[in-house]
Amino acid sequence: MSFRAREMYKKVVRRVGGEGKLPAELMESVKNMLPDSKVVMGRAKRGIYAGRHIQFGNKVSEDGGNKSRRTWKPNVQEKRLFSYIHDRHIKVKVTTHALRCIDKAGGIDEYLLKTPYNKMDTEMGIVWKAKIEKMYSQLAQMEVGFFPPEEEAKIEQGFEEVRAAKREHRREARKALAKQTQLEAGNAGPEQTAGASSDVAVKS
Repeated sequence: MSFRAREMYKKVVRRVGGEGKLPAELMESVKNMLPDSKVVMGRAKRGIYAGRHIQFGNKVSEDGGNKSRRTWKPNVQEKRLFSYIHDRHIKVKVTTHALRCIDKAGGIDEYLLKTPYNKMDTEMGIVWKAKIEKMYSQLAQMEVGFFPPEEEAKIEQGFEEVRAAKREHRREARKALAKQTQLEAGNAGPEQTAGASSDVAVKS
C-alpha cells in the first residue's frame, strides 16, 4: 500500500466510525482496493470527480507554431444531491462527467455503491461510499415487520385521533386564554374609571 493509499485509509476509518465499529470484511475490501494513482489536484479530495483531473499540454500559436505550456481544468459544479439512505440533500462538488455517471446509475447512493474503491480516486467519495455501505449493512441486520392492511388502517386511525385530540386541546387552551384576557380587561376597566373620577373630585 502506497503512502497516499495508507493516509486515505486512516482518514476513511476515522471519519466513518473507527477500526472496531466497522465490519472486518468491509475494511479489508477498502484496504485492498484503495487507489494507488496520484491525484494532481488537491481540491479533488473535497468532491466527486469521477477520474477527471487537470490535463497538461501545449498552446500552439497559429502564425509561428510556438508552443507554450497550458492546463485544462475540469468543469466542476457545486450541487445538492439527494441521498435516500441519509434522507437529506448532500452538498458536494462534482464534475459534469460525474453528474452524468450519477444520473446513469440512478442517484448518488447507487453510484457510490456500484463504483469500486480503486476507481473512486477522491477521499470524499471513498468516505461517503464507506458510510453508505456501513448503513446498508446495518439495515440488512435489522428485523422488519409488516402489518396487514386492516392493522395499518387501525394504526393510522389511532394517529389521526391523537392529532385531532391535540388540535382540540390547543383550541380549548386558546379559548381559555382569550376569556381570561377579557376578564382581566373587564376588571381593570371599572378601577380605572373610579380612579379617574376621584382625580376629578380632587381637582374640583
